Amino acid sequence: MKYVLSISLGSSSRDASMEVEIGNQVIHIERRGTDGDKEKARALFVQYDGKVDAFGLGGTDLYIFAGDKPYVFNDSAKLIAGVEHTPVLDGSGLKRSLEPYLIEQLAAKGIIDFHGKSVLHMCGVDRLALGQALVQAGAQVTFGDLIYGLGINYPIKSLQSLKFLARLVVPIITKLPIDWFYPTGDGQTKSIVRHPEYFLQNDIIAGDFHFIRHFMPAALPGKIMITNTVTPEDRKFLTKAGIACLITVTPNFQGRSFGTNVMEAVLVALKGSKTALDGDTYKAILQQYDVKPEIDYLETKESI
Repeated sequence: MKYVLSISLGSSSRDASMEVEIGNQVIHIERRGTDGDKEKARALFVQYDGKVDAFGLGGTDLYIFAGDKPYVFNDSAKLIAGVEHTPVLDGSGLKRSLEPYLIEQLAAKGIIDFHGKSVLHMCGVDRLALGQALVQAGAQVTFGDLIYGLGINYPIKSLQSLKFLARLVVPIITKLPIDWFYPTGDGQTKSIVRHPEYFLQNDIIAGDFHFIRHFMPAALPGKIMITNTVTPEDRKFLTKAGIACLITVTPNFQGRSFGTNVMEAVLVALKGSKTALDGDTYKAILQQYDVKPEIDYLETKESI
């Protein structure tokens, strides 16, 4: 049996442990939140180093990209500094391969016609490949990086502007504490409604679920949401909010869609690798084991 352990700066109230079968391989998946306690997270990484097949790093990113250049978050690097034997995956490799592939498949199979659809992409710098795929599919995308990441009410309307912003801010924010601009610990369960007009003006809400939930208004009737890291309780919350269609980038395991860090760790464990894989290999493994995203019509399909 393979063992994947995700250690997260997020809330421990979202912890889960389960066994799933992918192909003929049984994988034990466990998620442990440390409620924003970085020392506790660091200790867990050291404790389980060499005892699990792959680590997921949750509640933060290790890498973020400005163009094709990767930058490392100082805070995150400190968390895994003592890890010597087990690969650590933050989901960034899967974001750059699986998420654009998902958009291509949704369009190709006629599930969503993105032409003319308006999209609020919560943080394009974090998920640039997703933003590029949405634009290429014909969507009109508003990037909320300044609005929701830095609290500046300035919507970004083009990939060119987003890439310019990335070159400016990524070298700076990677040196700052992660909880300055991303909800960790119990902050993931708190709501701070910020500029609800952008949520209401757009047909599709895309991006990190914690970021979305943290800032979204209580009611979003008829919207499509493309996200991940969704629990059964989150599905009830989104149903109550009126979301018509929930699309999770990662598959539904026993009612839960884990974060990309978990799914990337699962794929690395399946491959038996000690390092992250390239995008083509991730796609090949997903196709080999028929691992698919989840599409959940919370309202009737005809309402989309």
